[in-house]
Amino acid sequence: MSQWSQVQQLEIKFLEQVDQFYDDNFPMEIRHLLAQWIESQDWEAASNNEAMATILLQNLLIQVDEQLDRVSQEKNLLLIHNLKRIRKLLQGKYHGNPMHIAVIISNCLREERRILAAASMPVQGPLEKSLQSSVVSERQRNVEHKVSAIKNSAQMTDQDVKYLEDLQEEFDFRYKTIQSLEQSDKNSALIKQEMLALQAMLNTLDYKRKEVLNKIGRVIHEIDMLMSNMLTEELLDWKRRQQIACIGGPLHGGLDQLQNCFTLLAESLFQVRRQLEKLDELLTRLTYDGDPIPVQRPQLLEKVNFLLYNLFRNSFVVERQPCMPTHPQRPMVLKTLIQFTVKLRLLIKLPELNYQIRVKATIDKNVSTVSNRRFVLCGTHVKAMNMDESANGSLSVEFRHLQPKEMKSSAGSKGNEGPHMVTEELHSISFETQVCLYGLTINLETSSLPVVMISNVSQLPNAWASIIWYNLSTNDPQNLSFFNNPPAATLSQLLEVLSWQFSSYVGRGLNSEQLNMLAEKLMGQQVSYNDYQLSWAKFCKEHLPGKSFTFWVWLEAILDLIKKHILPLWIDGYVMGFVSKEKERILLKDKTPGTFLLRFSESNLGGITFTWVDHLENGDVTFHSVEPYNKGRLSALPFADILRDYKVIMADNVPENPLKYLYPDIPKDKAFGKHYSCQPNEVSKPSDGGGKGYVPSVFIPVSKILNDSTDPHSPSDLLPMSPSVYAVLREHLSPTVIETAV
Repeated sequence: MSQWSQVQQLEIKFLEQVDQFYDDNFPMEIRHLLAQWIESQDWEAASNNEAMATILLQNLLIQVDEQLDRVSQEKNLLLIHNLKRIRKLLQGKYHGNPMHIAVIISNCLREERRILAAASMPVQGPLEKSLQSSVVSERQRNVEHKVSAIKNSAQMTDQDVKYLEDLQEEFDFRYKTIQSLEQSDKNSALIKQEMLALQAMLNTLDYKRKEVLNKIGRVIHEIDMLMSNMLTEELLDWKRRQQIACIGGPLHGGLDQLQNCFTLLAESLFQVRRQLEKLDELLTRLTYDGDPIPVQRPQLLEKVNFLLYNLFRNSFVVERQPCMPTHPQRPMVLKTLIQFTVKLRLLIKLPELNYQIRVKATIDKNVSTVSNRRFVLCGTHVKAMNMDESANGSLSVEFRHLQPKEMKSSAGSKGNEGPHMVTEELHSISFETQVCLYGLTINLETSSLPVVMISNVSQLPNAWASIIWYNLSTNDPQNLSFFNNPPAATLSQLLEVLSWQFSSYVGRGLNSEQLNMLAEKLMGQQVSYNDYQLSWAKFCKEHLPGKSFTFWVWLEAILDLIKKHILPLWIDGYVMGFVSKEKERILLKDKTPGTFLLRFSESNLGGITFTWVDHLENGDVTFHSVEPYNKGRLSALPFADILRDYKVIMADNVPENPLKYLYPDIPKDKAFGKHYSCQPNEVSKPSDGGGKGYVPSVFIPVSKILNDSTDPHSPSDLLPMSPSVYAVLREHLSPTVIETAV
């Protein structure tokens, strides 16, 4: 079943998450129509290879053209229209930057895998539960309801101001008419009656002026209360969800809803401002003793301007945190002289501001860091915000060509770059702009979440650990001295984040048994980790007992191993991975001989091994574990092929494959057959490929077990074996005992 087919079977709450990351950058129609083709391409590799990305973009357009031909024959007018529009959009948007669409599609596929993994997990973790609280959802609905009510109130007040203007114009006309009469005419009874009517009208004007001012005051008060309480909480919650999403958590949404609220409030405040300007205009034409306008209007206008200032200041946000395109799963880790991207948005979307706001990016502005290193930003660091580049028409700007460059220290050399000093130094990318609108000038500033600057890619794992720890432990967006005294983290939350590293990076999260093993590795046997506090040093700086590496280095090496060498097996759920030797034997001891499981090595970085159970003639149970395979050996032969072709030479020198059933009882070929690089009978003959006088060879992973040994002794894996020797083996062993090699 394709990944897209699995996505379509998810519950509605997960489908809503999928819907959030498909837009005009990569329309869902294309994802649906070209599902299998899209999943069969290596978009991640193309995101770092312009030539490959160019070819993939061309092939994508060819696939769209083929779909157009098909639907044209079916005369599906709506789909024909949409596909033509999408093709034109893809061609125009990515023709000059094909790597960008490769990054987008790679991210979408990865998010799908993360959501599928989350859907398969039986229980949500504490962090994810807090982000999906019913209280938060209720507050979101209340904010939207109140904003709508405020907008309606401001519009109704517009009608009151218009009525007041009409009433004053009538009063002014009638008053001037009387004033134009001769003095003798003013003493007539009719004129005296008209004067009484004008006095009544003036009383009504006074009442209406007070009423309008009171209504304006109530609207301003409602906006003030909403901004001070619920809207501020909504914005803080969105920023917290963004932090969590950056370290692998659920994709954060809600920014479009916030933009709608901010925009409606800004429109309401500008509407109130125009109403106050209209009252000032009416004041210049008519005033009287006890007139409420000159007393109340200045205070109300000052309050409106203050609210507009705060609204604009809070609306300037970093929509997408700094990230190197080469490492999309590791945001906020930046390498010197390597480009990174960052996107900002103004949540107040007004057409008058399109291309009128120029944003300037700087680094470490007006902040003191714990680092002696100083940086400057190279590349285009001033750009105008516009509504044309974003698929949803938001007022935003994306910097795509910024590069951090380290400045020389006063001594003429670079700063201290020790293994932990550099990766615990936090820096900040700052952005500033100025909004000039309707006579108001508002200076805006915002900053990215703290970033870690590295000068060598080998520093990336520890830098990413710092980003994880910071964003897990605090919602403070600018605590650059955080690692002077890093707080402990709740182990249950840390384990949840570690599971996210696997779901976001390699497409499948960790189950409760795997997390228990990690908890034991961090805290010891049988630890109750619900409220246990883990220190930063224990996580990333102190070596594991008896080992020469830290817990995080060990885990990061496993992630790298999965990503590069066993990803399909991991996604299928066939790699138990995190299981101790003791637990492994408990699981296998009662199983059929030849039952095996796959686990990650605890003593070798980035190693994977397999252990199988065997029964001796006297009934004793024995276990055999092969020397762990690392990335060097797995680069020579796919792991699935190793499992298929693995042979053990016993004392009688007859090789056989001891691996029969993947734990608990899945036939090996059923589990891994689709991942074999060729079919079992596809064996080279001596005449095949024997050019230049060489006899072609195949690789067979072989171990030798001595009579007095329970483990393979000095396994000699990937031994070259010629077809003629292999033919001799087949004469002595049936196909059910020995599988042919590649």
